[in-house]
Amino acid sequence: MRLKNVKGADIAIKNSEYVIKNPEEYRGKWNKVFNNLNPIHIEIGMGKGDFIIGMAKKYPSINFIGIEMYDSVIVKAVNKLEDEEISNLRLIRMDARLIEDVFEQEIDLIYLNFSDPWPKNRNAKRRLTHERFLTRYDGIFKENKVIFMKTDNIDLFAFSIESLSNFGYKLRNVTLDLHNSDFEDNVMTEYEKKFSSRGVKINRLEAYK
Repeated sequence: MRLKNVKGADIAIKNSEYVIKNPEEYRGKWNKVFNNLNPIHIEIGMGKGDFIIGMAKKYPSINFIGIEMYDSVIVKAVNKLEDEEISNLRLIRMDARLIEDVFEQEIDLIYLNFSDPWPKNRNAKRRLTHERFLTRYDGIFKENKVIFMKTDNIDLFAFSIESLSNFGYKLRNVTLDLHNSDFEDNVMTEYEKKFSSRGVKINRLEAYK
């Protein structure tokens, strides 16, 4: 997907108090960024921020970090936060492949919401539930390893179930139709709102190791 440049995005990101400009400096000490010892949850590929902002507001005793690779996308979240005061939320513009450079045994939960499915087999290693990424995640979890995933793409979902299972994860609360399930704690992403309004079924799972 080709992303359009957003005029002034770099300046808005630079000036935002929510965006951590030098995240590598906090590796292993993110508790100091939040000035507490609360659990840390991260969303890899946060998009325009609806989910991570909603979660931070809903759960003030948990620290949330949204990760996004593209300026033109993360700036959408920055703009939404312009008049907000959310002390338990930070954002990072970075490539997920570098995640071990930023975190070290301090993350309690990872959210993977509507990740790029990379449908062609030759691009399978780019999927965020591929073994190559799961290995990276192992190095940043504090103790127990927990991944929550949502996607509208059934092929990515099937791939993820197999990949996570092969990597030693136990799956719980697996559903192929989240919005018609009994799950009551759902905070929607911007993609989820759009897809579900069109009648698209949302897949969700929880993985534990």
